Amino acid sequence: MPASVTAGDLGGLLGVASSLVPISDGLKRLIFGRALRTDRLGDSLLPKRIALPVFASDALSSNAYATQEILLVLSLGGASFYAFGGWVAAAVVVVYFTVVASYRQNVHAYPSGGGDYEVVSKNLGQNWGVFVGSALLIDYVLTVAVSISSAIANLGSTIPAIAEHSVWYAVGAIVIITLLNLRGIRESGSLFAIPTYFFMASIFVMIGVAIFRIATGSSLEAESANWEVVPEASFAGAALIFLVARSFSSGTTALTGIEAVANGVPSFRKPKSKNAATTLLMLGLIATTMFAGITWLALKTRVQVTEYDKDLIGLPAGQPQKTVIVQVADAVFGNFEIAVLVIALATALILALAANTAFNGFPVLGSILARDGYLPRQLHTRGDRLAFSNGILMLAGLAVLLVVIYQASVTGLIQLYIIGVFVSFTLSQLGMIRHWNRNLLGESVPAERRKMMRSRAINSVGFVMTGSVLIIVLITKFTKGAWIVVVAMPLIYLLMRAIRRHYDRVATELATTDEDKITLPTRVHALVLVSKIHKPTLRALAYARATRPSVLEAITVNVDDEAAADLAAEWERRAIPVTLKVLDSPYREITRPIIEYVKRLRSENPNDVVTVYVPEYVVGHWFEQLLHNQSALRLKSRLLFMPGVMMTSVPWQLDSSERALDRDA
Repeated sequence: MPASVTAGDLGGLLGVASSLVPISDGLKRLIFGRALRTDRLGDSLLPKRIALPVFASDALSSNAYATQEILLVLSLGGASFYAFGGWVAAAVVVVYFTVVASYRQNVHAYPSGGGDYEVVSKNLGQNWGVFVGSALLIDYVLTVAVSISSAIANLGSTIPAIAEHSVWYAVGAIVIITLLNLRGIRESGSLFAIPTYFFMASIFVMIGVAIFRIATGSSLEAESANWEVVPEASFAGAALIFLVARSFSSGTTALTGIEAVANGVPSFRKPKSKNAATTLLMLGLIATTMFAGITWLALKTRVQVTEYDKDLIGLPAGQPQKTVIVQVADAVFGNFEIAVLVIALATALILALAANTAFNGFPVLGSILARDGYLPRQLHTRGDRLAFSNGILMLAGLAVLLVVIYQASVTGLIQLYIIGVFVSFTLSQLGMIRHWNRNLLGESVPAERRKMMRSRAINSVGFVMTGSVLIIVLITKFTKGAWIVVVAMPLIYLLMRAIRRHYDRVATELATTDEDKITLPTRVHALVLVSKIHKPTLRALAYARATRPSVLEAITVNVDDEAAADLAAEWERRAIPVTLKVLDSPYREITRPIIEYVKRLRSENPNDVVTVYVPEYVVGHWFEQLLHNQSALRLKSRLLFMPGVMMTSVPWQLDSSERALDRDA
């Protein structure tokens, strides 16, 4: 017999689409491939021939803009200042080999893939490690934004239509690379190997053709060779030193990507450390040869390039400046336009694929930081294709945001670049020095001590050199936009520390002691939500009765007296052996009366547990979910915050859910 007449259309309460069958599984398999078992992880490890394009594409691609950035800064003093370009490039090469030699020590000492983060954390302390992590995360995002923007700029030098819509082409390129990486590291590496080797071959062919033509008496001259550069100011003394230092800091963008090999050691085939060290050496030799060759050719062909078109007298009206590498190719190949187009295409491809280095480094570093509790735990696990899918998607989203904000401007983005990577370079080398000092204290074998002292000397030189470059970069780029990164690094560091404090606080709150026992509640007060008498309601009632609670009630909200009378009559006619309780709702609310009733039960009997049974519809289409369950979701979200209250869903599968399940199978 009902306690009172009730009604209340709780259709929203009862129509929860709690199990939505994914309608995109077929499309997902088509795009990303079938999910891989965890024991297939070894199959995704990379041999050196694939690891080189995967992890070195960033460092190799920087050859497309490093020379240009050197000349852009020197052009502020006029074309005569290009004479300093060779010396600046030589200094960059020296730093490059020093950093490569230093990182070869890192990969042998710390092969687990933590890279700079692990080295610094273990030797300088966890706080410094987290700071390095924040610097590297920023640098990975900038790597994607700069590389893609530069790729589009190079294509725009030969295809004007691309230059007109550079932002959207850049965003599209990021999306494509993201999809490729979501298929898994080995597949993306295999796909990217051909374009990377194609770029290397095309640059070396260009350098070889240039040497041959010069040796045979040909004169190579860039299109802009006889144009005039308008100097921004007169530079002498300290101002000249500052200008050259600024040019050097821009040229050090050629070093970006070296750290990716150290972070990606776990992705190499065994012996991991040896293969990673060999890949680093190959990277250093190839990249510096290409950089030196492109810079030599740019100076030999008298390429003129300025930050603003108006400062280049002779540039045809309405024509944007061509990139340095395209101008060099024009001078080397002359009227052979197909070769120039090939160089532009190869450069654009390697720049676009250079982002792949970041797409491998960022997710791995994010996974390690998440494992240690400094980033959300979702970044720690691998996806269906054994790639760190959440990290890949986060990187893509942040890179797209930067590209849109800076309108795919390489000149604008480059000012933010390199700060993060040299922070990690410098602290990593300092950490390695402390590592060798500690190991030397416990080593007595003379041969091993000599080896350690040699490694310490290499890392010491690396520390001095990278620290000096970091200071130069900070001084010369701070007012040009680098201050944003200087501010962002500590902010991200503080955010990661806050995430760690949250995880620590939760762990402390959930930890058990020997005194903690399983305490049974005094009673269980069960409530079954009812809107009308139908199959889901009867199932929920039957299930609630089967659990044998101390008290069992059916409750409903009265928002319509006539409907309430019908429900009461049907309840009595069926002789349902559960008391039906009506909760009046003069303002026609559904959630509030139930919440207040549950609160009253809890306050009257604090030691009781209240279990709320919610009949739910299970649907098979996403649009059906919109037609059900909104009130139930609000109710659940409120009840979840109430201590001593349990929510139990009792599903009822509609025909559409069964058909969807069959389709999925």
